[in-house]
Amino acid sequence: MTKHTARRCVGRRGFLGSAAAALGATFWANDKLEAALGNVQTASKPSDLRITDLRVAVVGRGWPLIRLDTNQGIYGLGEVRDGGSKTYALILKSRLLGENPCNVDKIFRKIKQFGFHARQGGGVCGVEMALWDLAGKAYNVPVYQMLGGKFRDRIRLYADTPQARDPKEFATRLKGRLDMGITWLKMDLGIGLVEKIPGTLTRPTGMSSKEVFRTEHMFTGFELTEKGIALMCEHVAAVREAIGMDVPLAADHFGHIGVNSCIRLGKALEKYNLAWLEDMIPWQYTNLMKQITDAVDIPILTGEDIYLKEPFEELCRKHAVDIIHPDLATSGGILETKKIGDMAQEYGVPMAMHFAGSPVCGFANVHCAAATENFLVLENHSIDSFWWGDLVDGVEKPIVNKGFIRVPEGPGLGITLNEEVVKKYVQGGYFEPTPEWDKERANDRLWS
Repeated sequence: MTKHTARRCVGRRGFLGSAAAALGATFWANDKLEAALGNVQTASKPSDLRITDLRVAVVGRGWPLIRLDTNQGIYGLGEVRDGGSKTYALILKSRLLGENPCNVDKIFRKIKQFGFHARQGGGVCGVEMALWDLAGKAYNVPVYQMLGGKFRDRIRLYADTPQARDPKEFATRLKGRLDMGITWLKMDLGIGLVEKIPGTLTRPTGMSSKEVFRTEHMFTGFELTEKGIALMCEHVAAVREAIGMDVPLAADHFGHIGVNSCIRLGKALEKYNLAWLEDMIPWQYTNLMKQITDAVDIPILTGEDIYLKEPFEELCRKHAVDIIHPDLATSGGILETKKIGDMAQEYGVPMAMHFAGSPVCGFANVHCAAATENFLVLENHSIDSFWWGDLVDGVEKPIVNKGFIRVPEGPGLGITLNEEVVKKYVQGGYFEPTPEWDKERANDRLWS
C-alpha cells in the first residue's frame, strides 16, 4: 500500500469514527469498519484504471490465455479460442494500452473490426473477456451482475463423445457419460463410421480425404446410400437402447455430404428423438439450411463459427435453424453473445453454447449463460481431462459437478489462475513480456 493510499484509508477511518462518536453510536467497530473497507478498491478509482500491458501464455491443448495488466495491480484474464493463434490477441495490444478497461463496449467497438468468423475472432473475444474480468474486479462484482443479473445459479453442461465404429462400444461410451451425471449428451455421428464398408457412400473416385476436408459439403459429390443411412441409424439405436429415451441426445460431425443426404439421414433419425443435428452444412448457406430445417422433424442447429450478432439474426429471422449455437470465443465475447441470445429469444429461438477451451473461457461462458434467459446448455469438451479443473482456483470444486457448473460469486470471472498447474502445462513462456507489440500503429478507421 502506498503512503498516499494509507493516508486515504486512515482519513476514512478517522472521519467515520468521528461521525460515529458524534452520534453516540457504537456500530462503527474497527472490525466492522475494516470489513466494509475490504470491499473497496482503495488503490484508486475505477475511473483511473488503465491498461498497461497484454501478455499471452499458451496452455494445455493450445489454449492461448490472455492477461491484461493495469496501473493498479489488478489484471484480467481472457482466452483465444482453441485452435486460434496468440497473434490474434497480440496485434490488439497497441490499441489497448492506456485505455480504461471498464469501458468494455467502447473498446470492443474499437477492436471488433480485427475479428472474423471462426478462430479469427479469437483475439477480440479473448480481450473482451479480460475486460469484463477487470471491470468486475474494479467494482467488486461478478460479471453476470454487470450483464443485468442471473436467471440461474447452475449451468447445465453437455458432453461431446468421440465416435466408435462398433455400435455397442459407442453405446457404452454414451452410457458412461450418463453414469457421470451428465444430463445432456452428444455423439459424433459421421460418415467415417461407414465409409470403409462397400455400398454405403457414393463418391468421386480418387478424391483424397484432404480434398474433402477443404471442400464445402455441397461441392464434394459425396452422397449417402440407403445402406449407409441404415448403418448410421444402427449406432443411434444402440445408444438409445443403452441410455433410454428420457435424456437429450444431440449429434454432430456428419461429414461433407450434400443437402439431400442431410435430409434423408435426418428423416431416418427422427424416431430417435434427437435434441439436435449440428452443422450439417456450412452456416452461411442460409437458404439451404432452411431447406433442411423445413424438411426434418429434428431441431437443426448451427453457429459455432459465426462472428457477431448480425449473421445470427439472419438465421433467426428466416427460421433457418431451430437452435443457435454461438461459441463465445468466436461470436464476439460475453456481451455480444448475450445480445445474440436476447435477439434470438425475440424470434422464439433458444441458445445452446459451444465451448472447447480452458476454465478461463469456460467461466466467461458460465457468466453469459447465467445472464441469458433463453439459454439451454453449454458444451464442455474436457470432461475426460483430470487436470482441466486444476488450472484455476477461487471456485467450487470439482468445477463440473454432476453435469453442472455453479455460477461463481467472486468479482469479475470469479477465478484466479493456479500458477503452479498452469506452468506445468504451459507451452513456451509464462506470460512473457511483449514490448515488440507496444507501438504498432495503423489508420484503423473504417470510414473517410
